[in-house]
Amino acid sequence: MYYKFSGFTQKLTGAAPTVAYNPQGLKQSLPAESPTMIFATPTKMVSEAGSTVEYLGTNKVPDLQKFFQKSDGVPVHLKRGYPDRLLYRTTMALTVGGVVYCLVALYIAAQPTKK
Repeated sequence: MYYKFSGFTQKLTGAAPTVAYNPQGLKQSLPAESPTMIFATPTKMVSEAGSTVEYLGTNKVPDLQKFFQKSDGVPVHLKRGYPDRLLYRTTMALTVGGVVYCLVALYIAAQPTKK
């Protein structure tokens, strides 16, 4: 006996062998056409690219490594200046606010109910 998944009942149902081996959406009669190009620039096939690797820009990793490994007393998570300070302080404020909210909720929950 062959089975297939029914999208209507969300269960396995009995099916003929041809239906079980060709699920919905996978029809053999559809012509094999390449899809339309989505991006403006065509991509290279692996065989066309050869062994060389092309980059779109310069490699910034060595400069960033020097920048972040510089020993200037600033923590690594604050090295980029104002945006890092803003993110750090926002995270700390939300953390402290969440702790205060939890403590208030625990205090309210610990109070006896008034009858």
